[in-house]
Amino acid sequence: MTRALHMIVAAALFVGGLATMASAADTAIIPKRVIYPGETIDAGALTEVQLRNPARVTTEIAYVAEDIEGKVAKRTLLPGRFIPLSSVREAYVVEAGSPVEVNFAHNGLHITTMAIPLQPGSIGDMIRVRNADSGTVFSGIVLANGTVRVGN
Repeated sequence: MTRALHMIVAAALFVGGLATMASAADTAIIPKRVIYPGETIDAGALTEVQLRNPARVTTEIAYVAEDIEGKVAKRTLLPGRFIPLSSVREAYVVEAGSPVEVNFAHNGLHITTMAIPLQPGSIGDMIRVRNADSGTVFSGIVLANGTVRVGN
């Protein structure tokens, strides 16, 4: 008897969990106004709508504002249309042409110099930079503080 009761409770919890997951996936985020490429997306420009048929959504779209808030539009986002996650990117920490500090560290040797990024980059991106003094081009990883790390 108790085994049957446990199975019924487990089934009810499972179905309840599915209903909760389904209700979260039944909404999507759309723009309230036109968002242009290069524009940072803020919560005030977004609204939540109910999906009539969630099974028909075939691409990865933004379901909650936190998915895209603070990111930058890669293409024009139109009001009333779903926002594909491929249409937004992380904000650039390093802009092409703006001098950045480059740090190199290896076996206790630390070298810091200035360089010019040849391309923009977000945190964790590998970008190419040109040494401001020698003109040598090399690659490094963009850090959260706006510097570029080269080497280990």
